[in-house]
Amino acid sequence: MATDELTSKLTRRLQIEEGAEDPVAVDVSEQQNGSEEKPKIANADSELGAKLMRRDELNEGQGERCQPSMRVFNPYTEFKEFSRTQIRDMEKMFKMYDAGKDNYIDLMELKLMMEKLGAPQTHLGLKNMIKEVDEDLDNKLSFREFLLIFRKAAAGELAEDSGLCVLARLSEIDVSTEGVKGAKTFFEAKVHAISESNRFEAEIRQEQDAKKKQAEEQKQRRAAFNDLKSAFK
Repeated sequence: MATDELTSKLTRRLQIEEGAEDPVAVDVSEQQNGSEEKPKIANADSELGAKLMRRDELNEGQGERCQPSMRVFNPYTEFKEFSRTQIRDMEKMFKMYDAGKDNYIDLMELKLMMEKLGAPQTHLGLKNMIKEVDEDLDNKLSFREFLLIFRKAAAGELAEDSGLCVLARLSEIDVSTEGVKGAKTFFEAKVHAISESNRFEAEIRQEQDAKKKQAEEQKQRRAAFNDLKSAFK
């Protein structure tokens, strides 16, 4: 096969030298492209080799795995302008319309929410509602982004005719008296922040007292039941 090809090339060269056949121009760009392909292939091979070496190091325990940073979201500390009761009400509403139970409200779930609230929106209106608080640009609402709706509503940052303002107004969660909206000076804001912190601690103590009282009542009921049971023995 190789001998036949060589013979053909020699015969063609003789014909060209004798004038029996015109020489054919060679496309230089193709040759250049071919020469450019070699470093690309070499780069790809070196990159693949580096990845394989990295994997071997990890398997042998020599390299360190890069763990993605996971930010822990605590609504009670991040949204201190709201009471714990208000945040629980918002969470209850969020979970009610999270039909997929994936901790997100997507466009179709938001559509259903607005219809249930009696304020249906157009497809474009729903997309604009999500866009206004969609900080991670995933085209759906996380619980944190859902809370941002009420923060903006309480701060007066939403247009009166906007879909988000309608949502906050129809949600039956009163946020108008919360936050530091009336603090016009630095010192007033500081005093208000301290009172907010005290209110937060007071709510936690009230919850703890309520749980203790409930546990004590259960203990008393069990004791009364045991006394009644022993009376029939």
